Amino acid sequence: MAQKRKKIDWDGRRIHALRQHLRLTQAKLADELGTRQQTISEWETGMYKPRGTASTLLTLVAERSGFKYEAAKKKQPTE
Repeated sequence: MAQKRKKIDWDGRRIHALRQHLRLTQAKLADELGTRQQTISEWETGMYKPRGTASTLLTLVAERSGFKYEAAKKKQPTE
């Protein structure tokens, strides 16, 4: 049985971080994903979010490259 992939919320920061991890320009990442550089830019600025196949491809690329993204943790108020 196929393993169910964890759903990742691909926001602009996460996409930018993945691209930096891969050491790719927006144009090169666009080539790898079969999309336009403008699309990568729109994702990174938060204008749009990747959906469907694009989101799945980003997840596959992230898994295969060993990309680990952890958002900055919010500080808990001290009592």
